Amino acid sequence: MMEITIFSMLNGLVYGLLLFMLASGLTLIFSMMGVLNLAHAGLYMLGGYLGYTISKYMGYWPGLVVAPLIVGFLGAMIERYGLRNVHKFGHVVELIFTFGVAFLLEEVVQFIWGKDQQPYNPPPSLDGPLFVLYGTEFPAYKGFMLVLSIAIFVSLLTVLARTRVGLIIKAAIEYPAMVSMLGHNVPFVFMMTFGVGAGLAGIAGAIAGPVMGTYPGMAFDLGTIVFVIVVFGGLGSLTGAFVASLIIGIVQTFAVAINASVADGLALLGVIFPADHVLSDLWTMTLPQIGPLIPYIMLVVILIFRPTGLFGTRET
Repeated sequence: MMEITIFSMLNGLVYGLLLFMLASGLTLIFSMMGVLNLAHAGLYMLGGYLGYTISKYMGYWPGLVVAPLIVGFLGAMIERYGLRNVHKFGHVVELIFTFGVAFLLEEVVQFIWGKDQQPYNPPPSLDGPLFVLYGTEFPAYKGFMLVLSIAIFVSLLTVLARTRVGLIIKAAIEYPAMVSMLGHNVPFVFMMTFGVGAGLAGIAGAIAGPVMGTYPGMAFDLGTIVFVIVVFGGLGSLTGAFVASLIIGIVQTFAVAINASVADGLALLGVIFPADHVLSDLWTMTLPQIGPLIPYIMLVVILIFRPTGLFGTRET
């Protein structure tokens, strides 16, 4: 039982911090521009494919660096020549535009790389165990993912809270006209913020590809969960996204690892239902079976009792 608890916690942290890497870019874009970028998961997928392609010719580490830069540049161009032109028509049109970009990215990926999963592997230096506990190995690559995710969180908080760049970004959100009068190019700040957010999605894709798989459906598999995290943590709150990512990552991992049902829990309390009970199918459902639904159940609960999310100030 101790082995299951320790490794479920570690795997939950890895999964949760991976979700944060993806959610951090989406949170940054929303907090800056008020746009829920529906193409964000598509940029994550593109980062994975670009990382894989570059790694084939130049190695894993150049791919991890170059792929997010390309995705970040593409994100900046999407804002400059797309979102900026439709912004005057309101948020609904912005959502429709990013929804269309998401479909376009998926079709482009399938056209170039096909529909099969790509053999994207960790670098040889991290292709081994970080440590062995209870006879079970914990991969060094997952340890690298943990360190990189925490470094991204600390870096983002530091930049936004303690640097001049962060001060300009925060001021541009609330007082764009005043910031512009002080000599700052507010549209350029918006474009760069969108580019950085897209680049964070690219990093998540490049680092997740060897573990989660690099295939056309990777955007859909994590895309919906990321929006749950952003709302659950609080729209625009980086700290909220971090906490929500860890909670959902750990809860989902434990749900998969523990093969128990509602009936098992009730039996410990002395409550036993007959096999022919009308709700027997419900009581016998196991945690791994309902694991994919847990984030959405948590979202419904948080919206009922705290509509702004854990750390948010904007109404959802």
